[in-house]
Amino acid sequence: MKKYPEHKIKVPRFKEEHGFYTTKERSKLMSKIRGKDTKPEVILRKTLWNIGVRYRKNVKKLPGKPDIVISKYRLIIFVDGEFWHGFNWEEKKTKIKSNREFWIPKIERNMQRDKEINEQLKSAGWTVLRFWEQEVKKEFGKCIYEILQHTNIEHFKFYESI
Repeated sequence: MKKYPEHKIKVPRFKEEHGFYTTKERSKLMSKIRGKDTKPEVILRKTLWNIGVRYRKNVKKLPGKPDIVISKYRLIIFVDGEFWHGFNWEEKKTKIKSNREFWIPKIERNMQRDKEINEQLKSAGWTVLRFWEQEVKKEFGKCIYEILQHTNIEHFKFYESI
């Protein structure tokens, strides 16, 4: 049994008999949300591959199934969606209007799990980088620069001059 450093957040099941509801339109939209191979992830991976960084993606043997694993440098990269992982959470959670009893514990549990995964990976000797999707989209060069700082790749000097 896993011991949690703080109280494990319990997420209620999303069922209509529990008072949760969804429309067919909302259900259709939600079904299109990707858990892996998002556009920011793919762009980041393609760039890393093109500059010679070799990696594995979505490694199931590691906690959290990291988006990108660069084993040679013991580096793990996650690209987190703002809604699902609680970007600017204290402000955003007040804006959730429907099914609050489900969504607030759901996202807070995701945030709690992210911390647990980071701790597990760090204690196993990995360096963990987490980027928000919007960060990859808007500050792409900064993200690549940060990744290359943790590697010995010569391209690091190239990005440093930009």
